[in-house]
Amino acid sequence: MKLEFIKREVLKEKPADESKLGFGRIFSDYMLMMKYDEAKGGWYYAAIEPYENLSISPAALVFHYAQECFEGMKAYRTADGEVMMFRPWDNVHRMNISGERLCMAPIPEDFLLQSIYELIKVEKDWIPSSPGTSLYIRPTFIGIDPVIGVKAASQYLLYVILSPVGSYYASGLAPVSIYVENKYVRAVKGGTGYTKCGGNYAASLKAGEVAHERGYSQVLWLDGRENKYIDEVGAMNIMFKVNGEVITPELNGSILAGITRDSIIKLARSMGYKVTERRISMQEIADAAENGTLEEVWGTGTAAVVSPVGELIWEDKVIKVGDGGMGKLTLELYNKLTGIQYGREADEMGWTVKL
Repeated sequence: MKLEFIKREVLKEKPADESKLGFGRIFSDYMLMMKYDEAKGGWYYAAIEPYENLSISPAALVFHYAQECFEGMKAYRTADGEVMMFRPWDNVHRMNISGERLCMAPIPEDFLLQSIYELIKVEKDWIPSSPGTSLYIRPTFIGIDPVIGVKAASQYLLYVILSPVGSYYASGLAPVSIYVENKYVRAVKGGTGYTKCGGNYAASLKAGEVAHERGYSQVLWLDGRENKYIDEVGAMNIMFKVNGEVITPELNGSILAGITRDSIIKLARSMGYKVTERRISMQEIADAAENGTLEEVWGTGTAAVVSPVGELIWEDKVIKVGDGGMGKLTLELYNKLTGIQYGREADEMGWTVKL
């Protein structure tokens, strides 16, 4: 399969004020498109095309049976104008893990990765340079057979769109408040919780509305069986520093294996901290707050990077985290990780690639 290039006749006007980018509202000139058809022998088309609306059947399987998954990664502009990406090969591989669970066709990982590199090179002028900004990259994989019937698709589209973005949260690095959900369930072990599929996020919307109505930024999900053990936040994995030790929920099949999560674990260990992945009950966290050993809480994810948590509410009980501000380790990890991503610090882990 050869990567084609279809030129756009007129280019869009790029954002003039990078302080008003927001998140995921502006899109670049081009997108990557790949097509699969079992009857044609598999993947048969790949092109960098002008960004435009899709034209697919109203009967496409994705609309009726949600055979879909996606990823999120970023390209960064360094101080000297170079373009860097952070662990993109892991995002591409995780997309195949999601697709396998959803009975989707295997993706040619090396080809997709190299094609994304080419797309970023074409669109490099869309990468903002202001502090904290980046180019968000959204690969999406959908089943498109025009058939009303529950089955795995034999035809697929995989496309990648680009969006120059600012901070994911309007508050930036200000600590967020989190609502602990104890009624609704997002995922269970054996389900699709460990995949990055749209259905997981749709299932989180109702609880998110409840949280926002009560003045909280995000939802912290508990396990779907006992409603007792911590899983993850709606858009992030979560970590706690208790009595000097960093603890985070283990990967048990119901939460996403976050690439930022993995990076933060490795960085914290390299800094000499003990990091433990295990089951954590909400009662344990409440007890730690009460006895003064709950020192810091933060979320991790591609969009937000590291997001400090100032308080949680659980069963109408407000759990304050430290003094409510951003913790020392949280800030150190944020600075260390973003330093690597933006080329300010040496990448001793081999996580970045220059384009």
